Amino acid sequence: MVRWIRHNYPAAMVPFDWVVGMLVLGAMAAIRALGPDRASNLGAAILPAIGRLLPVNRTGYANLKAAFPEKSEDEIQAILRGVWNNLGRTAFEYACMDDLWDYDPARPNQGRIVTDDVPLYERLRDDGRPAIFFAAHLANWEMPAVAAAAHGLDTTALYRMPNNRFVARAIQRIRGKTMGKLVASGGGGVLQLARELEANNHVGMLIDQHLHRGVDVTFFGRPAKANPTAARLAREFDCPVHGVRVIRLPGNRFRLEATEEIVLPRDDEGRVDVKATMQVLTSIVEDWVREHPEQWLWLHRRWR
Repeated sequence: MVRWIRHNYPAAMVPFDWVVGMLVLGAMAAIRALGPDRASNLGAAILPAIGRLLPVNRTGYANLKAAFPEKSEDEIQAILRGVWNNLGRTAFEYACMDDLWDYDPARPNQGRIVTDDVPLYERLRDDGRPAIFFAAHLANWEMPAVAAAAHGLDTTALYRMPNNRFVARAIQRIRGKTMGKLVASGGGGVLQLARELEANNHVGMLIDQHLHRGVDVTFFGRPAKANPTAARLAREFDCPVHGVRVIRLPGNRFRLEATEEIVLPRDDEGRVDVKATMQVLTSIVEDWVREHPEQWLWLHRRWR
């Protein structure tokens, strides 16, 4: 219906987008009023009931069956329920992002956030060098950008802008309060990331989704396409690359983990090998997903 309206009545799209945007923003305001714990629990109650009825649920099921042929039907269904639970929590937590982060250096790991990597963040903050962070759609995947900003790193994150411009502006305001600088994905965004690295700042991006013009990698034993931006920037600036992941813990808590600098494969000229590097990073993501498969976004068509 939305596509039909856009095709037949393009002039009506500004008010239509505005109405949709206002509905989304109103819902986010209502969710935010609940606070992060109740919002997360509500998302976990609502979305699994709805998600299992959606066509995309079949994509998640097929992906899990292909990735884990050794698992029983009950195990696959249990993981899939966990996927919807995590997605519901993440979606509803989004409205409360500035309340979600409560790490207190004076009382480390006493609150919602658990991490042992503050010294790493501080070292990267103070070393005067650029660095690249990569992450995946695990647990609440917005948290790595929040962690970088909270620990004082000058970081610019690449993100996909929503199609609705009213929602996009509101989300930029929400993200901007807690996540540092943000640039929309695409050629202009990549150019901005290059400028940030040239200025000895830090950049971050998610690397676990399909890009039809990407490089060939193997993920869970199957051929896939990976976005090579992280590897190309590492090749151009010869800067460190670190992985960051989030693990959802019981009681609405999160563990954040960052890797030390990853040793990247290089070609005969000593420069970073883009294709081989993306395989290394993809394999790290695969290891993360295998540890907590119910916390990854299996609903995406990663293999095509």
